[in-house]
Amino acid sequence: MSLFPEIIRIMAYVVGVLAFVGLNAAFLVWLERKVAGHIQRRIGPKEVGPFGVLQPVADGIKLISKQLVVPAQADSLLFRLSPVLTMTLAVTVFVVLPFGPSLVARDINIGLLLIFAFLSINVLALFIGGWGSNNKYAVVSAIRAVSQNVAYEVPMLIIVITMVMITSSMNLNVIVSQQGNLLQWHIFPWNGSILSPLAFLIFFVCTLAETNRAPFDLGEAESELVAGFHTEYSGMGFGLFFLGEYASVFVGCALASILFLGGWQCPLGIMPGVHWMLIKTYLLVFVVIWVRWTFPRTTLYGLLNLSWKVLVPFSLVILLVTAAQLKMPWPF
Repeated sequence: MSLFPEIIRIMAYVVGVLAFVGLNAAFLVWLERKVAGHIQRRIGPKEVGPFGVLQPVADGIKLISKQLVVPAQADSLLFRLSPVLTMTLAVTVFVVLPFGPSLVARDINIGLLLIFAFLSINVLALFIGGWGSNNKYAVVSAIRAVSQNVAYEVPMLIIVITMVMITSSMNLNVIVSQQGNLLQWHIFPWNGSILSPLAFLIFFVCTLAETNRAPFDLGEAESELVAGFHTEYSGMGFGLFFLGEYASVFVGCALASILFLGGWQCPLGIMPGVHWMLIKTYLLVFVVIWVRWTFPRTTLYGLLNLSWKVLVPFSLVILLVTAAQLKMPWPF
């Protein structure tokens, strides 16, 4: 008898997560266009619905109505598998994201490890899509995506290891519960590492690179690679890549909020809840969009040099300094 309520609960969370991913993508498409318009001194979408809010709905109907055409020389299995795998991995990580004190699908002790385990597989989905398309531009884009993700996963994971050392936990709810108010956020030197602000900056930069966002979108450089790894995709094949990308952006910003900004905790220490989690996450998403429409795209070698020659050494320094700080009395 106890199994039936658990099945209902899991199904409710699955439906809720899928609905949230769809609404999140629709909202971010509208927000990105509006922010880009105002940054470039234009209006942005305004024809479909008030302030253009129904433009993502119109785009979704257009994508659903289009046929997914598989190129004659493409590998049909890999070509169809890639967008499904991208979307599946992006949705799966929502299982352990805590939106509130008790609002989490599965509260497990290694939730942080599970998220990075699934996100690290996402690059294989992009590579499969580019390789399966049998398009030279898509293959070059897939190779770039692999090299970029491998480069930026290293400093990101080093920062995550540092946060695990500080919090002594990989349970996301436990990490959030340790940051009861603004002064207890881990972004501040007195409540984490003395280099915590730098750790947050490195984590955020790595999030931009991991989600293929400008100025690190070398895998989708339109002026060089047409449309990148999804050049040959149409209809909902392209739509699933789109949903997966915006879901990954939300997850990256949500993790930054959980690790450094208190997650669902209120800055004043009162009335914690899902609204604080969403406010902090979407503020970071706004910064991601702001960066895209402000900074020009970097070069491939500049992208890789930034990771291997700057971010990796700095993240290692942060790890060693934090380890020393935890073993020695504060202040030094």
